[in-house]
Amino acid sequence: MQLNCKFACSFMLLLVVGMVGCQPAYYKTMETFGYHKRDILVSDVEKARESQEEASEQFKSALEKFSVLTGFHGGDLQEIYERLNDEFEASRAAADDVTKRIDAVEEVGNDLFDEWNSELAQYTSKKLRNESRIKLSKTKSKFKRLVAAMRKAEKKIGPVLGVFQDQVLYLKHNLNAQAISSLKTELDSLESDVGVLIKEMQKSIDEADSFIKELKKN
Repeated sequence: MQLNCKFACSFMLLLVVGMVGCQPAYYKTMETFGYHKRDILVSDVEKARESQEEASEQFKSALEKFSVLTGFHGGDLQEIYERLNDEFEASRAAADDVTKRIDAVEEVGNDLFDEWNSELAQYTSKKLRNESRIKLSKTKSKFKRLVAAMRKAEKKIGPVLGVFQDQVLYLKHNLNAQAISSLKTELDSLESDVGVLIKEMQKSIDEADSFIKELKKN
């Protein structure tokens, strides 16, 4: 019996995952499990917040490795290149995940607000309809601030990632001490860019925390 239950749960999980691309069917299936758009939005915001936290840590790690490599005084240049390339690839993967999570937040949020707005007409009580409309307006406004903060942080990723990519490519085709030395010229601006990126990420994370609290109150 326990095995059958596990099989059924696994099957339903695969079914739900397969439906993510087809939102109406996905929402309907999730509702059968007791998860409505509001619950899905909270979950997606939490995942987006986590992806930004992980991205911040990854870019800190990449900057640290980059800084260490600029102090090169001998060693295996191929190994140095591979380490820097690994950090770049990990940073790019983290950036892609951030974008994917923000896209999911936007999509579910817009669907939730469309549904909320359309259901206002179903109220027979004018008082309750007005209260719900006010809550919708406030929540929607806070959601816009959240998405704006997320997108602002996301835009800071591109320039940093671009510098990492340029240095990795340059090093790949110029495996010599002079190439390592040239990395030093980018270090100051890179440190500044990463610092700004992390600050914007933290602002976005704070907005996410605030939004989740607000949504759970309503």
